[in-house]
Amino acid sequence: MNDDRTRVTGAEVQSVVYYNKDNGYTIARVRLKDEPGLLSIVGTMGELTAGSTLDLDGVWTVHPKFGRQLEVRTFEESRPATENGVIRFLQSSIKGVGEKTATIMVEEFGVEVLDLLDDNPERLLKIKGISKKKLKDIIESWGKQREIKNLLVFLQTHKVPTTFAGKIFHLYGAQAEKKLRDNPYDLAYEIRGVGFRTADQMAMKLGFEPDCAQRLEAAIVYHMFSSCERGGHMFILKDKLLADVARMLDAGDYNKLELALYALEEKKRIRIEDLLEQNLSDAVYLMHYYHHENEITQRLFQLVSHPTPVSRKKIDKTLPRVEGKLGFTLSDEQREAVFDACSNKVFIITGGPGTGKTTITKAIMLTLKELGLKIKQAAPTGRAAKRMSEATGHPAQTVHRLLQYQPSGGFHYCEDQKLKADVLVIDEASMLDAHLFVSILRSLPHTCRLILVGDVNQLPSVGPGNVLGDLINSNRIPCSVLTHIFRQAQESFIVLNAHRINNGQFPRQHPSQAPDADFFWIPQENTVKVQKLLLDSVCDRIPQRYGFDPLRDIQVLTPMHKGDVGTQALNSALQERLNPSSSNKPELKRKFATYRQGDRVIQLKNNYDKEVFNGDLGWIIDVDPDDHELFIEFDGNQVVMESSELDELGLAYAVSVHKSQGSEYPAVVMPIVTQHFMLLQRNLLYTGLTRARELAVLIGSERAFQIGLNNATAGKRSTHLAYRLQTMFSQNRLV
Repeated sequence: MNDDRTRVTGAEVQSVVYYNKDNGYTIARVRLKDEPGLLSIVGTMGELTAGSTLDLDGVWTVHPKFGRQLEVRTFEESRPATENGVIRFLQSSIKGVGEKTATIMVEEFGVEVLDLLDDNPERLLKIKGISKKKLKDIIESWGKQREIKNLLVFLQTHKVPTTFAGKIFHLYGAQAEKKLRDNPYDLAYEIRGVGFRTADQMAMKLGFEPDCAQRLEAAIVYHMFSSCERGGHMFILKDKLLADVARMLDAGDYNKLELALYALEEKKRIRIEDLLEQNLSDAVYLMHYYHHENEITQRLFQLVSHPTPVSRKKIDKTLPRVEGKLGFTLSDEQREAVFDACSNKVFIITGGPGTGKTTITKAIMLTLKELGLKIKQAAPTGRAAKRMSEATGHPAQTVHRLLQYQPSGGFHYCEDQKLKADVLVIDEASMLDAHLFVSILRSLPHTCRLILVGDVNQLPSVGPGNVLGDLINSNRIPCSVLTHIFRQAQESFIVLNAHRINNGQFPRQHPSQAPDADFFWIPQENTVKVQKLLLDSVCDRIPQRYGFDPLRDIQVLTPMHKGDVGTQALNSALQERLNPSSSNKPELKRKFATYRQGDRVIQLKNNYDKEVFNGDLGWIIDVDPDDHELFIEFDGNQVVMESSELDELGLAYAVSVHKSQGSEYPAVVMPIVTQHFMLLQRNLLYTGLTRARELAVLIGSERAFQIGLNNATAGKRSTHLAYRLQTMFSQNRLV
């Protein structure tokens, strides 16, 4: 590829091959003066029209399928000069004008017909077939065409990327240029994909001052959103927030930042509260997070306070039949949990591995069925829902599928359309963030029971909030904390060591390190040697000793993405060992990964159109390198991932511990090294280990492990939900 810029003038557009209205990306074929054949041009040029003439600046590239083409960086469009060019331009750019009408228009007025459209369009009424209604459509279509071209010219003139021109025009229409001049930072609030950094670059090129109010307000909202998303917080204390934003902007005037904060409060984009129960003043919420906490509080109270009694006598009567179906007698702890879950409107079951959460859930389900209640089951991830269904014998779905997420946003089941259910059971409830929990509560009729099942000691949700922990800590929602480890589970060193880690103790090795041991700790300080041990374990040792398929059964979990034993390095190395490049195996190269037929992949973002969600694991069953498409199977759901969707994917030979939540694997291999010290914490070690069903192999530094064990408070989230629940229930005497 030649990086030298090339200037091409007088290129007449012959046809538009592809146009993306969301980002303005266009592929077109043009003819150059005095040159045979057609040339392909690609770039963000908006909706080009056949017949128009372009002056182009760009770089020559060679596409593997389409050959030589010009990648356009800037362009200017002029009106066509020939009658044939004008005819093609009119019929391709104006709604309702075909070749016949365009030909008559040019025969009547010549090439000046385009000036007529600007200055005196009423003269077109003399043409047979153009009525007043049709003229109105022509004027409207012509105006829209001109406005989006003006927007592109405006963006180019100010050296602003034209990538979002289509979305900007769709949002603002004819007012787009004025809106950008007034406040380009609004784009960060209103257009998905435009963040503060993009809007800030645009504003600086449009001449906005570094300390202008628009910039300071947008920076505060951006920092709050990114900090809350990254740390899971519902609020940030004012002093910390302003100090962080001042550092981010290198801004010296703290007073101006404070004024910007109060301006945001007036605009109701944020809420500043004194949280007296926590002895905190000036807690700053993004407004939707503030509403989430309050709505969760109110809806839980409404649910709990709406009586739907089931007598203990009825439950007691059903238990013998339930125990018969289970094939054993419930313990006193288990029986009490079943009673409480069936008789309370909202109930929580929590406990570590081996304490019988699955057994209790199945017993509750059988009891509720015996009572004739209509039950729905769901979990935050597809894999967790599948496990739940297998364990209880009752169908389960992801929460998004249960509530029927709509591509336009929101859920079908909501405040206005309630779920038809007497009971909703949610497994892996530690993964519920505040936003998803609000959506669940909105969907429930007041007569419905809600049962949450989860391990509160796992990592909390990826999104903001600490729902399960806050509900338990409020002491206002009835809860069964399972502590008894059953005899069969006591024999597992995975279970034993999970509880040891949760208590801050170093894991124990199996005394004999027998061939069938289910837990191994392999000490190694050198990260390069840790990587080699890990690769050998996954690819050779574990398959040879246990018979596990390294592609299907063994999952590498790691705390970070970077470093010798981060996801990036490990995915590359494991792919090379387990699914190497081959002449008969199609592959597709991307910036950060090469995808091959047979690769294991993970979905990194919710894709509601394809019904594939964040954390779902899949297998590439075919690759189309020409069309840049991957054919992937996600738990029986076969989807085609197009070029624009490939950034939502990653290789999944190694995934982060956070992404593994809600999943379970036959074997887990996890490196623990001091390179990861920023993320090493007790609940991360615990979560990683408890993903293993039959075998766990931990490799790394004892010092790093001890750092994680000692770090029991890191990652504590700033929330106020527990206190809001206490206040609401106490004030209304429901304790």
